[in-house]
Amino acid sequence: MVPRDEWSINCRDLAGRRRDVTVFVSSDKVVLVAPPGEAAVLGPLDVGRLRAALRDAVVAVANPEDG
Repeated sequence: MVPRDEWSINCRDLAGRRRDVTVFVSSDKVVLVAPPGEAAVLGPLDVGRLRAALRDAVVAVANPEDG
């Protein structure tokens, strides 16, 4: 399995345009990047993907020798 250090989750902004929320690891921190100047509107499946990405990022931060 290839380790990942960046995850992208599809979402929409308040106007309905397609956007992405990005989760990545920087040193020992988890970084969440939302659409610039926008709110991220997530459907139920995308919330699950965001949750999984955050979980995976925390695991990557906790185990840096695995990456």
